[in-house]
Amino acid sequence: MIDRPRRHVRGIPLRALIPNAVTVLALCFGLTGVRFGIAGEWEKAVASIIVAGVLDGIDGRIARLLKGATRFGAELDSLSDVTAFGVAPALIVYLWSLQYLPGIGWVIALSHAVTCALRLARFNAQIDAAPQPHKRAGFLTGVPAPVAAGLTLSPLFLTFWLEPALLGDPRVRATLVSLVVLPVAFLMVSSLPTFSFGSLRLRPSQRLPALVAVGLFAGALFSAPWMTLTLSCIAYAATIPFAVRSYARLQQREAATLSA
Repeated sequence: MIDRPRRHVRGIPLRALIPNAVTVLALCFGLTGVRFGIAGEWEKAVASIIVAGVLDGIDGRIARLLKGATRFGAELDSLSDVTAFGVAPALIVYLWSLQYLPGIGWVIALSHAVTCALRLARFNAQIDAAPQPHKRAGFLTGVPAPVAAGLTLSPLFLTFWLEPALLGDPRVRATLVSLVVLPVAFLMVSSLPTFSFGSLRLRPSQRLPALVAVGLFAGALFSAPWMTLTLSCIAYAATIPFAVRSYARLQQREAATLSA
């Protein structure tokens, strides 16, 4: 009997599992938000989605830092985003208000979940695509899924901030949610350029003011979280027209340079 040499099987390095574990945690927090929504614990439901958003924001950075980025991790991240920022917010706003719009309320909730899935499918399909003009210019295409989840939940932020009595009528709440969810769903799958804050570059003279602004934002977030989140959603929505104009100007400059 001839002994065959054993093949050396390479194991998966631990650094490749850490980012995936963070992504799974984001998925779990998103589903936990649905659980709190079913129980009627709305603040805990919203807080769970926010925690999921924070985890989603750091898993990719952890992967790059540990050199553990993989295609498996990218696919897992997209599946987690669909659940935590598409399905979970849709169910929460439906249980909170849209169920009081018979028939059409569920369709409106579905619009958020479906467009989130379509956005992430488009993102995955374009990972290996060479021409990505928005990304090359430092912009995103449409509103990112975590940000869209925050915008969709912004009526809850507003209610927690300004007392439920102001939006105590379920139909009033449902109308407000409808006026928010439908435009956000459109923005997710739109081709509008939006600012990519990860690609922003500050001048050296702007470093200290930026650090002060971050400190003030953190203080406001801890002392008055719902007010801060409401105003942050309004501020982000206000940046979209400026992003469209900025990208148009950039295209005009590039066209002028090529024609010169």
